[in-house]
Amino acid sequence: MVDETDARKGRPTPSRKEAEAARKKQMKVPVSRKDQAKRERIAREEIRLRQREALKSGDERYLPAREQGPVRRFIRDYVDRRWNVAEFLLPFLIAILIVLAVAPTGVQTVLTAFIYPFVIVATILDEAILVRGLRKELRSRFGDDAVKGSTMYAVLRSTQLRRFRLPKTQVKRGEKLSATYR
Repeated sequence: MVDETDARKGRPTPSRKEAEAARKKQMKVPVSRKDQAKRERIAREEIRLRQREALKSGDERYLPAREQGPVRRFIRDYVDRRWNVAEFLLPFLIAILIVLAVAPTGVQTVLTAFIYPFVIVATILDEAILVRGLRKELRSRFGDDAVKGSTMYAVLRSTQLRRFRLPKTQVKRGEKLSATYR
């Protein structure tokens, strides 16, 4: 049995006068629905701006919830430290479209029959290598629970050009990863 007579709330009970004053003050805050909506909109905007700045600077405290935590930070560093074929896929496909628009038929045939499929296969193989290595590292560092949902996050990050990734990259290419991420 637990003796609940010693359990305290850490503060004195407010008097009736104080409680009524606090209740009235709380009721006064939004004068109308319009004012309340305006205050909420301003608060959301402040949070959004703080998160945007955190994405640019890498400040962990204000990152959006999907970007927070040691596992996500490790995934970002793991992807950012290596060269990814997928990050060059979009510029390469744009270049192919331009060449296809101006090249003679023979060059178009070679591009569509050999080079284009080669780039797609290379991207798929590179992503498979990335996912396999990432899963192995996540299991060894964080356990089996960390693997769920993390591979798609890594694949999507690897397809973005390094310059445009948010949160900004924190490691250089080829740099060794930190021993601790907790």
